[in-house]
Amino acid sequence: MKIKLNNKWTRIVASILLFSTSSNMSAQKLFTLEDLNFGGNNYHNMQSENKWYAWWGDELIRTDVEECCLVNQKTGKETMLFTLEEVNTWLDSDDKNCVRTLYNASFPYPDQPLVTLGNKKSFLLLNFKTHEIVWQDSVSTQTSNDWNKTSRATAYVKENQLYVVDSQGKEYQLTTDGSREIVYGQSVHRNEFGIEKGTFWSNDGLRLAFYRMDQSMVTDYPQVDIFPRTASYEPDKYPMAGMTSHKVTVGIYDLKTNKTIYLETGDPTDRYFTNIAWGPDSKTVYMFELNREQNDCRLVSYDATTGNRICELYRETSSKYVEPQNPIIFLPWDNNLFIMQSQKDGYNHLYIYNTKGECVKQLTKGPWVVMDILGFNKKNKSVIIASNELHPLQRNLYAVDIKTGKRTLLDNGKGVHKGVLSANGIKLYDKYTEPNVPRIIDMINTQTKKSLRLLTSKDPWKEYAVPQYESGSIKAADGVTDLYWRMVKPVNFDPTKKYPTVVYVYGGPHAHNVEASWHWSSRSWETYMAQKGYILFILDNRGSENRGLDFEQATFHQLGQIEMQDQMKGVDYLRTLPYVDMDRLGVHGWSFGGFMTISLMTNYPDVFKVGVAGGPVIDWKWYEVMYGERYMGTPQNNPEGYAITSLISKAKDLKGKLQIITGYNDNTVVPQHCLSFLDACIKAGTQPDFFAYPGEEHNMRGHASVHLHERITQYFEDYLK
Repeated sequence: MKIKLNNKWTRIVASILLFSTSSNMSAQKLFTLEDLNFGGNNYHNMQSENKWYAWWGDELIRTDVEECCLVNQKTGKETMLFTLEEVNTWLDSDDKNCVRTLYNASFPYPDQPLVTLGNKKSFLLLNFKTHEIVWQDSVSTQTSNDWNKTSRATAYVKENQLYVVDSQGKEYQLTTDGSREIVYGQSVHRNEFGIEKGTFWSNDGLRLAFYRMDQSMVTDYPQVDIFPRTASYEPDKYPMAGMTSHKVTVGIYDLKTNKTIYLETGDPTDRYFTNIAWGPDSKTVYMFELNREQNDCRLVSYDATTGNRICELYRETSSKYVEPQNPIIFLPWDNNLFIMQSQKDGYNHLYIYNTKGECVKQLTKGPWVVMDILGFNKKNKSVIIASNELHPLQRNLYAVDIKTGKRTLLDNGKGVHKGVLSANGIKLYDKYTEPNVPRIIDMINTQTKKSLRLLTSKDPWKEYAVPQYESGSIKAADGVTDLYWRMVKPVNFDPTKKYPTVVYVYGGPHAHNVEASWHWSSRSWETYMAQKGYILFILDNRGSENRGLDFEQATFHQLGQIEMQDQMKGVDYLRTLPYVDMDRLGVHGWSFGGFMTISLMTNYPDVFKVGVAGGPVIDWKWYEVMYGERYMGTPQNNPEGYAITSLISKAKDLKGKLQIITGYNDNTVVPQHCLSFLDACIKAGTQPDFFAYPGEEHNMRGHASVHLHERITQYFEDYLK
C-alpha cells in the first residue's frame, strides 16, 4: 500500500530531515588552531595514534614514555622489559637527574642486554638485566655530542672547542683556537649537500674525522637582540651570493696517539667538502669535493693515518649543477665494493663501484628516483630502498638483489612508507599512511614478504567536521610534463556555490607539497581555512623534488619564472571549475613560497586579490652562497637572471592586498629582503602590510606559530572573503 503525502506533510517531513541533518552537522566539532597547529595546546591529541620502536639486534622493542616492551614477532603480543620507574630506581636518581622518558631508548648491542638512556646529568649505558650502569658519559649537556658504540668515546663541542672523552672518562681537548669565526666539529656549508653534522667516527671508533670552518673572512649580518634593556648586537656570519665564502678543512684525530692531522685537500678556497664516509678498515676516508660553481664533483679517497690524497675514484660534471647528497656506503660483505648515488642518467639511482674507482654496474634504473637507502639484508645480499617507482606521489619499499638488480616490492604498493631495518636486515618495521589511512605500522620480513600488523590507527578527526581532500594532475606550461595538485574543499561543499580560493605555494628545490599520504599531505592550516569556507589549491611545479633532473633543473638561473608559468596553469585549471570564485583568488607561501607569493602578486596583479608572504626572498643577491649560486650562479656571471627574478623592480606593480611577515631575527632569509622591498614600495607608492615576530628566526616556534596562522587567516578573512 502506498502512502500519499499532501504538500503540508511533505513540508513537515522535509523540515524534520533538514533539522536532523543540521543537528548532525552541528554535532560535529569544529577545529581551532590550538587543535591543528603544531604549536597549539591540543595539537598532540589530534595526531594519529602512533607507536615507537627500536631494534635490539633482530628483536623488536616498543619504546614509550613509561615502559619498554619486547614484541613477539609471531603474535605481536608484548612482554615488559622494564619500566621508567624501575630504571630510575636502579639509577638511584633524584628528581632533578632522573630519566624522563623511554621514547628515545636504544639498544646498540644485539647480543647484550644494554640500553642507552639520557638525563640532564649524563648519557649512560644500562644493563637492564643486572640493573648496573656499564658506562656513563657526563658530557651529555654539551653541543654536538657524537657517541661511538664500538669505542664508547664521545666527541663534543664546549665553548667553541672540540673535545673527545674516551670510554674511561678521560678528556682530550683537540682544539684551542675555536671561536665564532673558527668553528670546529659542527655542520658547515650552511647545511647544504646533505650535511647535518660535523663529526664522523671511524667504524672502530678510534679515529674521528671533523670539520674545521674558518669564516673569519665572511661578512657579518647585523642581527640585533631587542630583549635586553639596551638592545645588543648579535651578528651572524652570512656569505651572500657572489661574495667571499668560508674555508673548510677536514681533520682526523687519532684516539690512540692523541694526535690530529688534516687531509691534504689543497687550497680550500671556493670549494665544498661533503658526505664524509669511512672505509671498512677505518684507515681510509672518502669525500665528495665540489667546486664553487657546483658543476664539477669528484669522489676522492684519503689516507687517514697520513692525510695524503690516495686517488680520485669518480668525477661528474654538468652544464648546470651536480648535487651530491649522500655518502658512499660499503657492502657489508665486501670491503672492496660500495654503493654510490647519482642523478647522472637523469634520475637518482644506485651504482656499485670498487675501491679502484671502476663502475661495476648500475644497480637501479628507470624514470623514477631512489629516495633513500634503509640498509642491507646481509643474508640474501640485498639492499633495501625507498623509491617512487610505482607513482611520483608514493614512497614504497623494495629489496634490490645486489647480484641481479631484481627489485622485490615489500609493502602493499600504496601510500607513503617509512621503514627501519633490524640489525641483519631480515626484518623491518614500516610506518605508512595513505590518503584515507591515518597510520598503519607493519613488521615485514624482507625475505618472505610476510607481515605482522602492529597498529591500525583510528581517525583522530572522526568527531570533527572534516573538509574534502582531493588530488589530480594537469600539464605543466611545457604542455608535456605532469604536475600534481591537492585541493581542500570546505565542509558541506556545495558545487553550485562559488568559494573564495587560496593558492598555497612553495615551489622551490628539495621540497614537495603533494603526496599520497593521509589527506594527500594536507597542511593543518588548509583544514582550518576550509572550515571557514575557503577552497585551498596546492600544485607542485617544476623545480620541486623527486621528479628527476630535467624536472628539477628546469628553473636553472631563473628562479621563479618557470615556477610561475606552472602555477598559472594551475590557475587556468581553477578557472574551469564553476565553484571557484576567480574574483576572490588569494595566494600564500613561506620562504621560497613567500618569494613565489610576491612574484605572483606583482607579475599577475589582476589575478590575485590578496596575498600573504612569509619570510620571502626578494632578491637572490642577498641569499647565501651555497644554495643561491647552485640555482642562480652569481650576480656577476648571471646579471640577467638576477635582474629578472628580483622583486625590487616589481614593487610598483603591486595592486592587491599583500601582507609580508618575517621573523625579526631570521638568519636564513635575512630581514634585508623584506625591508628592501618595503623601501621600494614606499618609493613606488604601493601599500603592502608588514608584521614582524621579535626574537623569531625563519620559522615561528612554539605557540608563536598559532598566533602566526591566526594572523594569516584573519588577513584573508578581512580582504578576500
